[in-house]
Amino acid sequence: MKTSWRSASLVASAAAVLVLTTACGQDNADTSQNVGAAPAANGYGSGNDYGSSASASPGTGGEAAQGAAAQAQTAGQLAVADSAKLGEVVTDSAGFTLYRFDKDTAEPPKSTCDGDCATTWPPVPASGATAPVGVDKSLLGEVTRSDGTKQLTVGGWPLYRYAKDTKAGDTNGQAVGGTWYASAPDGKKAAGGGGGAAEEGAEAADLPGLSTRNDPELGEVVVDKNGMTVYRFEKDTPWPMTTACVGACLEKWPVVEPVDAADTKGIENKVEGRRGYVVLNRPDGLKQQSIDCWPMYTFAGDKKPGDTNGQGVGGTWYAMSPEGKALGKPK
Repeated sequence: MKTSWRSASLVASAAAVLVLTTACGQDNADTSQNVGAAPAANGYGSGNDYGSSASASPGTGGEAAQGAAAQAQTAGQLAVADSAKLGEVVTDSAGFTLYRFDKDTAEPPKSTCDGDCATTWPPVPASGATAPVGVDKSLLGEVTRSDGTKQLTVGGWPLYRYAKDTKAGDTNGQAVGGTWYASAPDGKKAAGGGGGAAEEGAEAADLPGLSTRNDPELGEVVVDKNGMTVYRFEKDTPWPMTTACVGACLEKWPVVEPVDAADTKGIENKVEGRRGYVVLNRPDGLKQQSIDCWPMYTFAGDKKPGDTNGQGVGGTWYAMSPEGKALGKPK
């Protein structure tokens, strides 16, 4: 049995400019930095996907109403759908994809998506749900949420719908923020549509908090615990360290949360003395990992391991090398 890697996980919300006060600006480096005020930023998309925080700003209009309506619906007779992209996924009786959240836990079962998060990701009620045909009914369970309601679990993982799925078979919530994934029949993440994609998903589940992969076009690229590409933002600065990605920017570019130095592979020897491998404490509680004093992000537009859809966006976002350099940046 292989040992799964786990990285430190800290809740994130909106953000402000980060001013490094030690390793990336002064001597006597520490591993935790304080921050200051926030400027405006550009070079990003918008949207509210709750990928980097369970308590971001609320959804609006039809999405919020749709989420509230979905929350009131029981799942009924669950089913297993065969997705061309994701393989076998669990759906409710109406054919809507059910998801799991990486910031929840299965042992013991615990749901961390409350408040506004639960509007975009309505929890599936435990009452009225029955196991899919051919799936062991003992995999189904329930967890008591913070508001006292009972939420359905599969394999211990709390299940949710996604407000932006508008018809049966939609999988728009897959890999949002690098933390939301369609549920397989055993409660694990849906790995992919078979063959290489499935194998890639299986490998991603066993990755350390940060590691590298060889991209055929970009070379050695940093990836997170889910195998998702890590990026840096050219409007940030490493010395003194600041970030210009604030507010709505973080909805498309979630920060990489702190990763213990021991939970990395292929990175530990790339930054001399690990001087630039520090965690940034933001005033709103968001914490962000950096390499060589460059803050690290993933891209909500990347849907599976190996995607590099964020490369070159706005001429300011680039995949990150294990030395913290911008890969593929025009000279």
